[in-house]
Amino acid sequence: MQIIVTSIFVEDQDKALEFYSETLGFVKKHDVPAGEFRWITLVSPEEQKGTELSLEPNNHPAAKEYQERLFAEGIPVTMFGVADIHAEYKRLMDKSVKFTMEPTKVDDVTIAVFDDTCGNLIQIMQQ
Repeated sequence: MQIIVTSIFVEDQDKALEFYSETLGFVKKHDVPAGEFRWITLVSPEEQKGTELSLEPNNHPAAKEYQERLFAEGIPVTMFGVADIHAEYKRLMDKSVKFTMEPTKVDDVTIAVFDDTCGNLIQIMQQ
């Protein structure tokens, strides 16, 4: 069994697509009409056949509440691995990304958390 797609809820699919592709550098893999919304997935530029990240609209009340409560509690919805967290932190700061946690050493890893501008906190981690 493999994880092939993982999803995050977003407030605005267009805004999320722009942030995740232009700011973070992920590559759009699918952008298919699905009723009033779209099925949008992105992949890492280093693993374009790897796990896809789906940008799911939060139009369902349960999805919206889930997203809002995680954000309010400061809980990241997912984690992305980076090779050099300090370089990635600087790169994202230069693109005006707002961090809620600067790179912080926790045991054998270093983590940081940022706001994706789409209703989520995202954690990055260097092992």
